[in-house]
Amino acid sequence: MTTRRIGETSVTRVYENAGPGFPAQHLLPDWDPAVLEEHGGWLSPNYYEAATGKFISSIHSWVIRTKHHTILVDTCCGNGKDRPGFERFHMLNTPYLDRLAAAGVKPEEVDYVLCTHLHVDHVGWNTKLLDGRWVPTFPNAKYVFSKVERNHWDPARNAGLAPAQAAIFLDSVLPVIESGQAMEIDMTDQIGDGLLIEPAPGHAPGHVVLRLLSSGEEGVFPGDVMHHPIQVYRPEWSSRFCADPRAAEQSRRRLLEQCCETGARVFPAHFGAPHVGRVRRAGAGFRFEFDHGEGA
Repeated sequence: MTTRRIGETSVTRVYENAGPGFPAQHLLPDWDPAVLEEHGGWLSPNYYEAATGKFISSIHSWVIRTKHHTILVDTCCGNGKDRPGFERFHMLNTPYLDRLAAAGVKPEEVDYVLCTHLHVDHVGWNTKLLDGRWVPTFPNAKYVFSKVERNHWDPARNAGLAPAQAAIFLDSVLPVIESGQAMEIDMTDQIGDGLLIEPAPGHAPGHVVLRLLSSGEEGVFPGDVMHHPIQVYRPEWSSRFCADPRAAEQSRRRLLEQCCETGARVFPAHFGAPHVGRVRRAGAGFRFEFDHGEGA
């Protein structure tokens, strides 16, 4: 695994699984294969599988270690979660916690778990199965997510949820609320020094991003504001899973502009290897400059 530094803070990727995911047209309904004429050279093989037409997708968490806190950003899909209709997420059995330990982090050492939003592949390891009950995986952590997200995905507050959507909340979010470990925020907040939470709605109603500021450097954790690096070049392409595609595009353009202005390193939730980079201007648009890291 690769660890990168933002000022005095370290950031390490802990992965759950990676490989071909959704067909390009399925994930991005506006997908135009003609884009391969310009970008096919770098898309394949790390970000697009030409033989199947599928995007390469990684599902991972980011571990941030500051002088005072250990923060886990998004918690993937989790083990043993019943996810009918989501084959890639259904009843997994991965060594995620072993990989977290290899990154030097025990579950009890995590101070904060930040969920950028409450979709299936961002909350799974919030909980684990213990003696037939779902309990918080990180017993000493505060679990941070927006009130808007909680209200939208809580079946007790939103009677219109499909059963599969309600199940995600019930096994991966409700147990941390019942344990008293939830920290519900108004989409703008701060975790310790230099960790700023800002709203980025569209993909999900209460989606947030995390900005890490340390010693004059910046990192940004955009969650699903971008699923795939081609969206840097085509920010108008929102995913099929965006609740409000227009708002998602606006959040994405705002983030891209901000990253260009600040030179922030971007730590996306699903980009293929090397997973991280910086946004640069390219004429009237943007390009992504991949960063191969500072250490194995």
